[in-house]
Amino acid sequence: MSSDAPKRIFTAALATETNTFSPIVIDRKGFEDSLYAPPGQHPVTPTLCTAPITVGRRVCAEKGWQLIEGTAAWADPAGLISRGAYEGLRDEILAQLADALPVDAVVLGLHGAMVAQGYLDPEGDFLTRIRQMIGPDVLFCAEMDPHSHLTAQRVAALDFFVAFKEFPHTDFVDRAEDLWRIAVDTLEGRVRPVTSVFDCRMIDVFPTSREPMRSFVDRMMALEASDPKLLSLSAIHGFMAGDVPEMGTKMVAVTDDDAAHGAALAEEFGRALFANRGRHMMPQINEQEAATRAMAATAWPVVIADMWDNPGGGTAGDATVVLKELIARGAKGVAVGTIWDPIAVQLCFVAGEGAEMPLRFGAKSAPETGEPCDAMVRVVRLNAGAEMHFGESIALFGPAARIALLDAHGNETGIEVILNTVRVQSYDPSLFSALGIDPLAQKILVIKSTNHFYAAFAPIASEVLYCSAGKPYPNNPATNPYRLVRKDIWPRIENPFGDTI
Repeated sequence: MSSDAPKRIFTAALATETNTFSPIVIDRKGFEDSLYAPPGQHPVTPTLCTAPITVGRRVCAEKGWQLIEGTAAWADPAGLISRGAYEGLRDEILAQLADALPVDAVVLGLHGAMVAQGYLDPEGDFLTRIRQMIGPDVLFCAEMDPHSHLTAQRVAALDFFVAFKEFPHTDFVDRAEDLWRIAVDTLEGRVRPVTSVFDCRMIDVFPTSREPMRSFVDRMMALEASDPKLLSLSAIHGFMAGDVPEMGTKMVAVTDDDAAHGAALAEEFGRALFANRGRHMMPQINEQEAATRAMAATAWPVVIADMWDNPGGGTAGDATVVLKELIARGAKGVAVGTIWDPIAVQLCFVAGEGAEMPLRFGAKSAPETGEPCDAMVRVVRLNAGAEMHFGESIALFGPAARIALLDAHGNETGIEVILNTVRVQSYDPSLFSALGIDPLAQKILVIKSTNHFYAAFAPIASEVLYCSAGKPYPNNPATNPYRLVRKDIWPRIENPFGDTI
């Protein structure tokens, strides 16, 4: 192509997060239920991992470049992706790219923690096939979630990549802006991105809503703004529920043609992460203490985060441990959002709003999630297309039913539950208003999320309680029953660096 011709750039997205311990297999319908957008049909608002497409539309329009859109597919996290679903979506996008050739660049939206039947590293397979198709000289970059597995195969295939910095991931659009800024500067000859990676030899959880990770991210961004050779810094947290050989925390620096500088920065920041190991995670309490503290509160609403029954980490989101504790205590002014139970939702839709009925719901997906809840309920509200906000994105969770639990006399007990069909974590208070519940009028809000809820719920909460209830999620990397994860990382061993740190 002539250097004076408008650039042709291909973009697509293929993303989910795989909890290899989860029994819920993702098939193609799992993507279609969350987001499946054929070429040109992606909505105006981005989904978590598809911001490169929506940002790319604006950037290319401003530059007068041609953006060629491929399929965008996102599935809410669960267990393994079926081989047919992964290969089908992969080959669909590869065929679209083949039809678009020649191109000047490929810009992708990925998550980075996919595992499929027969593929321990689907993204590595996908990226390698793209690189083989476009050759070594076409710019190839991607945006990723930090809860990903940064394999050597992926690093080899890409020219550069950026990851969200924030957890909760409030910055996925901002990082897509970074991705496109570097891509434009590269295509116009101003920079030559080089990627350097440091292996932190650890696995941890890194919420940026608290110290020490808040200051760490602020320092990353300050250095990006002040160092002219530094194009991007990313901390790849890793995803502890992914039993794959290259799982773990990595630090990534993208520099302008200065690999040595990038390597030094990646190591400096990576060793700082390691030095704070074990101090990043928020304090956790069990369901008994959570119920006691929430019911004793004098300011409301108190938010109880059922943090390990988090569909955003691949669990079902149907655990009843916290709910049962509140029922046993006679709690009132409680709204639970959500419990995943498509069968119970279907029964409520058949019965209709206002119906009173016996209903069994919840705790059907896996061991250590509590027992199913048997109750007389009133169907208060139905929503065939329930959705909530997540920053600039929309997250679907319907069809959904709002039920009120009844006592032996048919009176409401003061506990209401939202049952949903599409698994998704509790991002935003709009999940309650979607079913007619005013979250500010409740005393206790029970939600299913590890930390993505925080940005939206903290401003309305009198208190946030992080509750570790049951064990629906493999939340201790020191004792999780891994088969494939390497043994030379903390906390599987105390100091994988020996005397060098």
